[in-house]
Amino acid sequence: MLREMPAHFSPLEVNTLEPVITAAPAYNNLVVFDPLKAQESLANVIPDLAEKWTLADGGKRVIFTLRKGVKWQDGKPFTSADVKHTLDLVRGVGTAKLRLNPRKTWMWNVKDVVTNGDYEVTVVLGQPQSSLLAMLATHLLPIVPAHVDPADVRLRPMGTGPFRVKEIVPDQSVLLEKNPDYWLKGRPYLDGIRFIIIKSRPARMAALTVGQVDFSFPNDMTANTRDQIKTAVPGIRIQEQANNGTDNLLINTKRPPFDNPKVRQALNLALDRTAFITSMYQGVALKGGLMIPPPYGVWGLPAARVDKLPGYGDPAKNLAQARSIMQSLGYGPSNLLKATVSTRALDIYVDSAVWVVSQLKNIYMDPALEQVETATWFPKIARRDFQLGVNFTAGVVDDPDANFFENFACGSERNYSDYCSEETQKLFIAQSGETNPAKRLSLVHEIDERLQTEAARPILAQKLEFFATWPYVKNLFAHQSVYNYWRFQEVWLDK
Repeated sequence: MLREMPAHFSPLEVNTLEPVITAAPAYNNLVVFDPLKAQESLANVIPDLAEKWTLADGGKRVIFTLRKGVKWQDGKPFTSADVKHTLDLVRGVGTAKLRLNPRKTWMWNVKDVVTNGDYEVTVVLGQPQSSLLAMLATHLLPIVPAHVDPADVRLRPMGTGPFRVKEIVPDQSVLLEKNPDYWLKGRPYLDGIRFIIIKSRPARMAALTVGQVDFSFPNDMTANTRDQIKTAVPGIRIQEQANNGTDNLLINTKRPPFDNPKVRQALNLALDRTAFITSMYQGVALKGGLMIPPPYGVWGLPAARVDKLPGYGDPAKNLAQARSIMQSLGYGPSNLLKATVSTRALDIYVDSAVWVVSQLKNIYMDPALEQVETATWFPKIARRDFQLGVNFTAGVVDDPDANFFENFACGSERNYSDYCSEETQKLFIAQSGETNPAKRLSLVHEIDERLQTEAARPILAQKLEFFATWPYVKNLFAHQSVYNYWRFQEVWLDK
């Protein structure tokens, strides 16, 4: 079940869930997170197209030994040339180009990709980087064919994976069928997968309740809808998991008056995070910064440090301070700051945006809500055509490198607020190369606090996922990231 028709089917260019859910079953990665384990960590990275990997040169060379006998779904053989092609595409080198390249910043430390025959690839790094395997294991970095134009991949997935596309009916459904030549014998168990498009959230919940679909769409359920579903279908299975997703406020730091750090400080103070979690999620969400807080995640700030961030603590004092800042800039009851708050025209976005608009009215602002269709939303924020935006950002893996560089590095395509601090970016690089886990964690906490205090992209809440499956659905486990459990290779139906 999908919320809308995927705008394309290229996992390397994904900014939202629909393309990866429908395309991931058609692909493989070099390595992958174990689909049968909900926790995503380096300990749970397993072989996929790479049978094994070794480190050399003090960790600055990662050597992958590839599987033999793997075929693309058009019958051509998979080789090291495909791995180099994929990684070079994401790095932005070579003649082939992606239309969108949100993961390019992940490759900042990759200096070269070298093939040694058809079945060995070496990734050359500038410094040791423990996070590389975790990033390569996500469904957003599958290996794509070197012999197929990236523009064609956008139109139709064509991989080495357990399923292949059978039929695409625009605005209705995407039908996948079992790949009869899949390299892992005995997989997949399913004969096919049919994704139907249901645009209304109540209609999606109704489809789940009556058994029209086998599982819920990620991020759809609040605590209230979870309880309603459990009442309607007592035997349904609901997995609770942090999903590495945050409600957040995009502030266009290039557009006056939001280029003024004082205005951004006032906005940051005015948004009462505790009230947001209570009103939006019935108290069932996590307080936190950018990284998933413990015990769900490894890298998030401890609760005591979160409570000292802007937007926490005494809401009356925060509001008074925010109003004082705005008054010092000349705003007040007779001179309101007019602004447009843009958001994607989906329920989970609009609900949060309505709340943000109500809060900003308390600090001498006159905000107007703008709802933008998905096809327009991502191009709009990519070209920075907004003042303020309410976004839901789902992280791809619980590792700082993926999150920091993609969302906050200077010049990154997905750094929608255009936050740029050379000092902070040096810390990004330092934590990435830190081999002592305790020291790396300390640096990550320092960076997270800095990003929240400077209102780089104010985090409103860390979302909890309620993922519902009918009892007969086996081996479909919600992971820490909503992007990484859609291969369906191990899924089977007990009916």
